[in-house]
Amino acid sequence: MSYVGKNIRKIRTVKKLSQAAFAELFGLARPSVGAYEEGRSEPKMETLLQIAQHFGLSVDLLLTKELTINELYRFDIFKPQESAQADAPAPTALADQRPQLTPYVPQARLLEYIVRHHDSAFIDALPPLTFPHQLGPATRAFDLNGPDMAPTLRHQDVLLCCRIDKALPRLHSGRVYALLTQSRLLVRRLQEQLPGQLLRLRADNPDYPPQDFHLPEALEIWEVHGSFSTYLRRPALLEERVALLEQQLTQLQTRFEETPLPAGQP
Repeated sequence: MSYVGKNIRKIRTVKKLSQAAFAELFGLARPSVGAYEEGRSEPKMETLLQIAQHFGLSVDLLLTKELTINELYRFDIFKPQESAQADAPAPTALADQRPQLTPYVPQARLLEYIVRHHDSAFIDALPPLTFPHQLGPATRAFDLNGPDMAPTLRHQDVLLCCRIDKALPRLHSGRVYALLTQSRLLVRRLQEQLPGQLLRLRADNPDYPPQDFHLPEALEIWEVHGSFSTYLRRPALLEERVALLEQQLTQLQTRFEETPLPAGQP
């Protein structure tokens, strides 16, 4: 018999976390947390490892024993967040580059993702990508479809995105966001926020006009933090000429430095 559901409920209670807040910490859907606590399902091993590491517990304890308040007290569970951060060892360069799993939503499965984006089993079954980032577990990778964001982003680029809380969205002008709607994934740069929960969005491609987007229409909001592209752009003619001039200038400077001065000159 597994005690993980009871332990998750107890951890949430002592940390004063709602099911939604707990789910957000580990990139889960809120109903999944309820299912764990009621014993209708159990987290995958990857999620168990994340929970154990976050709260300073062991996976073995989470699974095999109903933890008491006194037992939890011996671990990091009751430490204030600031204290836990202060006591933690300084991150190393190796830890900063540790790959993290990111569920990947290829273009061919986007409509299925729109329908099942709340289904944790579906999310867990998506192919994972690994990126060296410190964005936390709530990340997604999406295919960019179309030339709307060229030349910054290209058609079929893979976008690495971090979840934005829909309840309290903190959006910043100039940043690129991926907005999941009932029919598509809209990738645009935020120009400004307007009254009435309207966003003025623009494409980087000047052929596409700005558009207003009603924020409640978004099923999910993701901020684009990076991209992977297989498109290798050839240098433009002007760039080639500048590179050639720089090369010639370097050669002249080298010759000048190697040429001895005439006798009698300092």
